[in-house]
Amino acid sequence: MTMTIDDIIDDFELLDNWDDRYRYLIELGRKLPPFPEAERSETTKVQGCASQVWLVSDLSAGADGPRLAFIGDSDAHIVRGLIAILLALYSDKSARDILGIDPAAVFDRIGLRDHLTPQRSNGLRSMVERIRADARGALATV
Repeated sequence: MTMTIDDIIDDFELLDNWDDRYRYLIELGRKLPPFPEAERSETTKVQGCASQVWLVSDLSAGADGPRLAFIGDSDAHIVRGLIAILLALYSDKSARDILGIDPAAVFDRIGLRDHLTPQRSNGLRSMVERIRADARGALATV
């Protein structure tokens, strides 16, 4: 069963300290489905991340316009957890919905933005921008 962003937010709110929250974040990353080795390429690599990050979008037609599903991976445990949160937030949504989502509000709500290093925050912004660029690209083909 795939976790929803609401499930993840609820779980974060149950954890009292940041050691537990980081462990949970790492656990989320461990639950990501295996990433196809063939997708680890310069094309799928997210630029602007200190660690290695790969994101792949899959475009499909939906009643509400183009829909995108995402898979991702990283060589860093905490970043894999961040990817898991982003996939719960963005995957299987319409391109229009993706562009309307405010990830900062979600990361503020779970308190993560205040607990990420500047490098991880920059990488997170790069991942979000890549997802948003894929959504804009999907809308441009309509």
